Amino acid sequence: MKKYLKYTKNFYFLFTLFFIVWMVFIDSNDILTQFKLSSKVKELEKQKEFYQERKEKILADRAELMSNYELLEKFARERYLMKRESEDLYVVVEE
Repeated sequence: MKKYLKYTKNFYFLFTLFFIVWMVFIDSNDILTQFKLSSKVKELEKQKEFYQERKEKILADRAELMSNYELLEKFARERYLMKRESEDLYVVVEE
């Protein structure tokens, strides 16, 4: 027991112990914060994958629309309610 008490009076031991406690629990970059940040990074990487897949799908749809005039016209009529000058447009809203 005296052997261990001898170390507790040592300045370097106390300073090292204090430094470890400070870095692990008190500092702004403590273990809990690092865990939260790593989980946030994982979540953002999943979102990045989702949006990259969605971007690829949108680019494929755009390429298909630009290559097919009839499909482009159908898309414009349905999505943006466009019409020709000689046509009447009726919008039916279902409740």
